[in-house]
Amino acid sequence: MSADRTGGDRERLRGEPERPRETAGGGPADGAGAGGPATEGTDAETPRLHLAPSPHIHSPDSTPRIMWTVVATLVPIIGVSTWFFGLSALLVLASATLGALLVERTLGERGSLGDGSAVITGLLLGLTLPAGIPLWMAFLGGAFAIGFGKLIFGGLGQNIFNPALLGRAFLQAAFPTALTTWPALAERWTNVYGSNLALPLLSPGKVDVVTMATPLGLMKFEHQGTDLLKLAIGNTGGSLGETAGILILVCGAYLAWKNYLNWRIPVAIFSAVAAFSALLHALSPSLPGAPFMLLSGGLMLGAVYMATDMVTSPVTNLGSWIFGIGIGLITVVIRLWGGLAEGVMYSILFMNALVPFIDQVTRPAVFGTRAARKEAA
Repeated sequence: MSADRTGGDRERLRGEPERPRETAGGGPADGAGAGGPATEGTDAETPRLHLAPSPHIHSPDSTPRIMWTVVATLVPIIGVSTWFFGLSALLVLASATLGALLVERTLGERGSLGDGSAVITGLLLGLTLPAGIPLWMAFLGGAFAIGFGKLIFGGLGQNIFNPALLGRAFLQAAFPTALTTWPALAERWTNVYGSNLALPLLSPGKVDVVTMATPLGLMKFEHQGTDLLKLAIGNTGGSLGETAGILILVCGAYLAWKNYLNWRIPVAIFSAVAAFSALLHALSPSLPGAPFMLLSGGLMLGAVYMATDMVTSPVTNLGSWIFGIGIGLITVVIRLWGGLAEGVMYSILFMNALVPFIDQVTRPAVFGTRAARKEAA
């Protein structure tokens, strides 16, 4: 058959008419003879069958497209942070991002800078830092986040923990004073804190930074509340990402609409925090209620941008609910009874470690296996 088809193709290429196919009795097929018109062979009319492995339906979204879309949604949040903390916010973010990019370029795979993952890591790490942190610390944190939070596990898609939070945890352990010194809001956006320019491994010398307590610090250590409107718009002390909670929700809603994050994770976190804190407030009115616990600290940023990391979060919907509820409960426990005022970072990292077990428990059964088990029993 293949030889006949090849010969026929050659004849058509030479412009020669193709001979009519004959039937089993030796006559021409399809009336090709006795005045009947000759037709081409069915082999030439049969479409080719292409065999390929799944997936057969491809999404137009790629890893770089998703990553750079997330970066674009961080731009408004960065703008608000700059408005409240001045030029120092941009310097801290740039330093953390530069450290992440340098290690990615040096130790990562060729061309890995283009996927945007290192940029996201640097920006998210910078948003978890105070505006007055020395720039070299922010740079070191970005380098650690990529080197020990991503590349040491094998690169993009292989890491267990969120790289930005792992970098932040490293800075928290290495430089606790700098990580818990919160400068007051800047009087103008061109403001640069003197502590930003401290030399590596040296103190900044003359102190020219006015500090202020964070809402969680006031609540935990001084038992003072904070106006909810200030919490909603971010006009409070804290890290760069503890600003504009409403704006973070809007940006997160856009990512959920694009299906770039699993909306069940932040909803589970917010629900767990609200329900648990409301229950505790009902039992002990001296404890903060649900609105304060939701709007204060880095809960909004952590729930929307860090807990929803596709690599370090569960792949099943049921697992996502369990993952989010665990983060919410641990966050409330650390905030109320832990030694630190904030617990979002450690709660996410702790639940990151449990993701493989959550996926294993919530993995759906293969079609037909459950019935087979029942018959075997």
